[in-house]
Amino acid sequence: MTSTEHRIHPAQAAPTADPDRGRTLFDRLWAEHVVAGEPGEPQLLYVDLHLVHEVTSPQAFQGLRDAGRRVRRPDRTFATMDHNVPTDGAEEISDPIARLQIETLRRNTEEFGIRLAGMGDERQGIVHVIGPQLGLTQPGMVIVCGDSHTATHGAFGSIAFGIGTSEVEHVLATQTVWQMKPRTLGVHVHGILSEGVTAKDVILAIIAREGTSFGTGCAVEFFGDVIRALPMEERMTICNMAIEGGAKMGLIAPDETTFAYVAGREYAPEDMEAAVSHWRTLSTDSPEAFDRVIDFDVTGLAPMVTWGTNPGMAVQVGEEMPDPTGPDDAEAYAYTGLHPGMRPEEIPITYAFFGSCTNGRLSDLEAAAAVLRGQHVARGVTALVVPGSRQVKRAAEAAGLDAVFREAGCEWRDPGCSACLGMNADQIPAGEHCASTSNRNFKGRQGVGSRTHLASPAMVAAAAVHGHFIDIRPTAQNFGAVSPQEAR
Repeated sequence: MTSTEHRIHPAQAAPTADPDRGRTLFDRLWAEHVVAGEPGEPQLLYVDLHLVHEVTSPQAFQGLRDAGRRVRRPDRTFATMDHNVPTDGAEEISDPIARLQIETLRRNTEEFGIRLAGMGDERQGIVHVIGPQLGLTQPGMVIVCGDSHTATHGAFGSIAFGIGTSEVEHVLATQTVWQMKPRTLGVHVHGILSEGVTAKDVILAIIAREGTSFGTGCAVEFFGDVIRALPMEERMTICNMAIEGGAKMGLIAPDETTFAYVAGREYAPEDMEAAVSHWRTLSTDSPEAFDRVIDFDVTGLAPMVTWGTNPGMAVQVGEEMPDPTGPDDAEAYAYTGLHPGMRPEEIPITYAFFGSCTNGRLSDLEAAAAVLRGQHVARGVTALVVPGSRQVKRAAEAAGLDAVFREAGCEWRDPGCSACLGMNADQIPAGEHCASTSNRNFKGRQGVGSRTHLASPAMVAAAAVHGHFIDIRPTAQNFGAVSPQEAR
C-alpha cells in the first residue's frame, strides 16, 4: 500500500471547471442541473429524486402544511420507514417517539400523495438500499435525502448528498435545493486486491491513511482499475463511507456494470437503450480535470478493523494499534478499553452486527454466510443479522442463507437500520465490544457505552466464530482460533 498525492490546483482553488484541463463527471452533472445562480455563489439545483424517511421529515411536512403548500413533484419523491422499525418481528413499536415518527410519516405521505414503502410492504427497507434495488437510483441524477449516507447513490454516477430538515421542506415544495459547488477530488484506486480484502477494507484504509477530513468541501470521485472491477454493491459501500472522510458526496462513473444492474428493475427507464446512450457520456475527461488527486495502491492491503471512535482509527489485521498522537487518540483508547501495541486479534468480541446501508445487501449476507456455514458463533457472542430490505431478506431466505445464520447461532431479523445506530431494542450493552459491518464507530453509536469495531462482513463473521478478529485471507496463519465444538 503506497501513497502519493498530486496537487493539480491549490486546495483553495475556485470550484469552476477549467476548459483547458477538461471536465469531471461531477462538473458535467452539476452543469446539467443548475437552475439559477452564478458560479462561485450558491446555485439552485434541480433534484431528480428525493428520498424520505421518518426521522428527518415530520417538521418539513408540517412546514408545507403551515404554508398551505403541496409537494411539487410527488412522482419524484419516495418514502420508506427504516430507522425506527422493529426488527424482532414485533408489530408494535415500544418507544413512543419512534412510534409517533412512523405514524406521522404514514399520515404525511397519504396527505401529500407520496409513494411509501411502509412496515410490511415488500419494498420496505433502509432508504439507501431500496433506492438502487428498486431502480429509483440511476446515473446522471441529483439525489437528496435527509440522511448523511445519501452519498451511497453516487456509486451510480450521480450527485447524491444528505440535506437538513429545512432543505427537505424546500425540496418537497420546489423540487430544487440551494448549494455551493464543492471542489473536486479524485481518488485513484489501483493495484492488486488480495483475496479476502473487500471494498469495505479499501475505504477504511483510505480514511485511516488520509484522515477523516481529507474530503472536506469536496465531491470525491473514486476511479481506477480496482474500482472498475468492483460489483455495484461494493461500489455502494465505497461511496457510502466517503462522507466518513469528510466528503460532501462520493461518485463513481457509470459503466456496463452499472447499466446491467439498473436494467429490469421496477423503476428503471422504459427506454433503456436511450438512457444508456446518455449515461455513457457521463465520465471525467482525465485526472487533470480534478482540483486534486490522491493515489491509493491496494497491493498488499490486508483486512481492516477499527480500534477507536471514528472510522479513521483503524489498522490492518495483524498490525499493532498506534501510539496516541493527540488527546482524541488517548480518549478513544480510554473509551474502548484498548491500548497501543494491541492487535485486532486481541479485541474480545461479544457482539456481532450484520446489516446497515453500508453492508446490508444480499452479497454482504452471502459473504458472511460463507464464513459461518458449518460453524457456530463463539460461546458468549450474540450475533444479529438484519437484512437491508425486505427484498434482500426474501432473496436470502430463498437461497437458504437464513438457515445458515440460524444454525450458526445468529438471530435472523427483519429489515431496518437496527443496531447500526442503536435503534429500538437493537443496542449493544455498555462496555461490550461489537464487530460491526456498519459505517460509524462513534461513542455510544450502537448503545450507551458500546464499543464498535468496523470491518467487512466476512471479517465480522469470523470474529463472531472465534470471539476475536482473525486474518481471513486464505494464506493467513490464524492462531488462536477455536473449533465449532469449543464455540458451542
